[in-house]
Amino acid sequence: MKFSELEAAQRERERYHALSVPEGQWIVIRVDGRGFTSLTNAHFGKPFDDRFGELMATTAAAMIEEFAGLYVYTQSDEISLLLAHSDGSFGRSVEKLVSLSAATASAAFTHAAAQSVSFDSRIWTGDAVGDVVDYFAWRQADAQRNALNTCLYWALRQNGLTARQAQRRMEAMARGAKEEALADYGPAFEERPAWQRRGVGMWFETVERDGYDPRDQTRVTVIRRQLHREPDLPGGTEYRDMVAALTGGGFPASCQAEERRDSLARVGTQL
Repeated sequence: MKFSELEAAQRERERYHALSVPEGQWIVIRVDGRGFTSLTNAHFGKPFDDRFGELMATTAAAMIEEFAGLYVYTQSDEISLLLAHSDGSFGRSVEKLVSLSAATASAAFTHAAAQSVSFDSRIWTGDAVGDVVDYFAWRQADAQRNALNTCLYWALRQNGLTARQAQRRMEAMARGAKEEALADYGPAFEERPAWQRRGVGMWFETVERDGYDPRDQTRVTVIRRQLHREPDLPGGTEYRDMVAALTGGGFPASCQAEERRDSLARVGTQL
């Protein structure tokens, strides 16, 4: 068999290599730490560890810089990166985006922590800005739910309950009951740092700085692009409006419902 024939036959078996996200769809890449429960149990404090939070923020920063994304959000051991709507990196190849994002996150965390870790990756797609807003609202809601459960669980453990006893006590409790129980051990959930409850977001912004032009020997104003890190994210409608603005859509949450209805109608027509 000629080499060209052999190569063609093998290339044909790379069946998923050509899979790509269609133009016109929004892309969010989400990476999750692999085996991070064991990692945090062995090396970090509970319920939250400032050093671990800093490592995740460093990893998120590396991702938004590597992919030139619009917004990156991290909570717990996950990171969600929003790409620009027109982003055509790697031909929007699913294989490339997934493998390179997982590699970037793994390398950044490993370098910062001086400890080898790995991340897995997946791709989410949306048709409209409202879909993107819903996605990040979902991840923040998940962060709040997990944070409350984590804080209460470790409060119970630190007050003498076994792991099984703590889990069983929490099983039948509604959110309000969990918040009341946590307040009994102090501090209350809403008094804890915002990054623990709602996660951390980052985006690029332009700033003006004083500079010097050596040709004319004059002081000038220069425009620089820098990464903004927000550990005190808002919640609810304010957060939704913030995400919408970062997409370039810039419309308030009150307008998003209509756009989502239009998006769902388009999906229904396609089914």
